[in-house]
Amino acid sequence: MRIVHVIPTYLPALRYGGPIVTTHALCAALAAEGHHVQVVTTNVDGPGESAVPLDEPLLLDGVHVHYFPVPHLRRLYWSSAMARGLWRIVPGASVVHLHSVFLAPTSLAAAIARHHRVPYLLAPRGALVPALFRKKSRLAKTAWVQLIERQTLRGAARLHVTSEAEYADASQLGVPLPAACVVPNGVELPDFESLPPPSGRVDALTQRSYVLFLGRISWKKGLDRLLASLPSTPLRVVIAGNDDEGYTPALLSQARALGVSEQIELIGPVSGADKWWLLQRARCLALTSYNENFGNVVVEAMAAGTPVVVTPEVAAQTHVQGAGAGLVVQGDPEPLRRALKSFWTDDAHRARAGEAGRAYVREHLSWRTVARTMLEQYAQLGAR
Repeated sequence: MRIVHVIPTYLPALRYGGPIVTTHALCAALAAEGHHVQVVTTNVDGPGESAVPLDEPLLLDGVHVHYFPVPHLRRLYWSSAMARGLWRIVPGASVVHLHSVFLAPTSLAAAIARHHRVPYLLAPRGALVPALFRKKSRLAKTAWVQLIERQTLRGAARLHVTSEAEYADASQLGVPLPAACVVPNGVELPDFESLPPPSGRVDALTQRSYVLFLGRISWKKGLDRLLASLPSTPLRVVIAGNDDEGYTPALLSQARALGVSEQIELIGPVSGADKWWLLQRARCLALTSYNENFGNVVVEAMAAGTPVVVTPEVAAQTHVQGAGAGLVVQGDPEPLRRALKSFWTDDAHRARAGEAGRAYVREHLSWRTVARTMLEQYAQLGAR
């Protein structure tokens, strides 16, 4: 099969979070199954550009990645060079997989796929949530859905969602949706015996007990809920992630008002071996988001044998409950406090939940398993 994925940004632009990591992991797993996988993307990396070739594809883990420049309209990722590349690449595809909404590469690739009668899936990556529209760019996004995304949705063979909850959120838009294709994100299975040792900074940080938050520093992640659970507890929270929204000052102000400034430590983004050591040594991972179409870090913590505490709005909570890998609690301070303290003080409880999560991931959520499930979906669409 010749599989084309289209995504506005890609490795090495890790600042954009989980979708880039999971899309590449899926593509690499599909390539490992013997299929020809191409990614069409841009070289945008924040205010600058990734140091990648633009004149020929770059081979990453068996995936052929085509990067295109965005000289103008960077917020929409509009690239005339990409448009020409898509007209060349899409006609030879068996199936096209789109990974965004509200951005030019998606609507452009969808239109070209429809023109050449190539089936395509649309993965909104948690962006089709009306409640989130009210927080940011409501009028612009509503207009885009009605004027442009409606046609993209109408022409899609499937809406690829990572959970039933994500499809339920999208259904509130009031526009016709294609049938759901529910395929979760997978997770890398770490081998701690072969991992390089943690950096000195992380090694020193993990010598004391801590609850870990790992992800983008954003209002959506519910860090205000997490901080509100800290007063009158011994809990120490390590917050690891990048802040592209400038949310840190508000977070620090809340911590001062609650009198918990000494209980939190913001360490910036981490990756590679340091990320896995932080996960594995934590008393538990906390993800208290207001909306999360999946929650990749939840299954990463499970893979590391670390229990998790999540709110019901985190869609990966179905895997937490199915595995018995942690606790799903409301985002109010008292239930969160009780859940976090249960893993802070009870080593046996922590060990049982951690091992249950690791076993579940090994059986159900390896990238090889997820890739094979996705290939079945492609086949059902009559991929050419």
